[in-house]
Amino acid sequence: MPTGNSTMDIKVSIIIPTYNRGRLLRQCLDAVLMQQEAPPFEVVVVNDGSTDETAEVIKEYANVRLISQTNAGPAAARNNGAAQARGEIVVFTDDDCIPEPDWLKQLVAPFGRPEVAGAKGAYYCDQREPIARFVQLEYEEKYKELERHEYIDFVDTYSAAFRRNLFLAADGYDTAFTTASVEDQEFSFRLANAGHKMVFVPEARVWHRHTTTLGSYCRKKYKIGFWKVLVLAKNPNKASGDSHTPITLKIQILLAAAFLPLSALALLIPSASLVLFALVFTFFASSVPLTLRCLRADPLVGLFAPLFIVCRAGSLAWGLARGTLKRISGDPRFRVGDRPPQAE
Repeated sequence: MPTGNSTMDIKVSIIIPTYNRGRLLRQCLDAVLMQQEAPPFEVVVVNDGSTDETAEVIKEYANVRLISQTNAGPAAARNNGAAQARGEIVVFTDDDCIPEPDWLKQLVAPFGRPEVAGAKGAYYCDQREPIARFVQLEYEEKYKELERHEYIDFVDTYSAAFRRNLFLAADGYDTAFTTASVEDQEFSFRLANAGHKMVFVPEARVWHRHTTTLGSYCRKKYKIGFWKVLVLAKNPNKASGDSHTPITLKIQILLAAAFLPLSALALLIPSASLVLFALVFTFFASSVPLTLRCLRADPLVGLFAPLFIVCRAGSLAWGLARGTLKRISGDPRFRVGDRPPQAE
């Protein structure tokens, strides 16, 4: 349970930004408040200008600190919570996540090592929808990638922890990202580029409801690709790779981006169709590892995996292309150092 009145006792501040998701927030808070064998902690909810029952839900919890702000997006909400936090370590989760009882204990354990600046946990789900099950297997592929690294450069906000002094010194999340997007990637890259060490803690698990339709999945991937342009503009060294993204996904995005231009060229120059065939062959060859993983873990999802992989690569490539065009055209949202007024 959270520490009572003594500020001196608090070691960890759990910060949850929320906007118009009162029902989901209740489930999250119930789980957060039941953490076991955890260091003394406080729970801080930052209400980002909600207009639903969120404020009333928070009032039901006597042990939860409420910070209210005008709607400014989750990045600003997390920064506000961290600025007012009383713990030495700030921990973030999202209002639609349900942490396991030992989540906090596991997530903060690495901070016993003085060189550790940040830590990241893992997502899990138990949904029946094929696309949600694919999303989970996609995450698990990325977790395998993270486990190859002693230190990582990619900490997602659904299960994240940082030393508060370092978080504040680095100016927190970039509020140029005005909606939930890739602001956590950008902050992680910035910390890693400054020489700070972060670790992956797969035992720090939170449960989550992943997207359930192919359309919403594609829209989410498009949005990631669109804002990734700004992330890479701010951290250009990460264009070559990071600790979270499998090499196969990078290949697939490049091939997806080349598909339409090559198809048009093949209509004009028939011999170019050989290059197009090689591109398609290479794409599906690169999808074999994830498809086999899906088939072994969930045969039904494995049957649909090639389709999902094509949609993933195409949506990311389209988002990257549109974001790049916006940046080239001088869109103020993509000026490094500026804060765009509106998200895509």
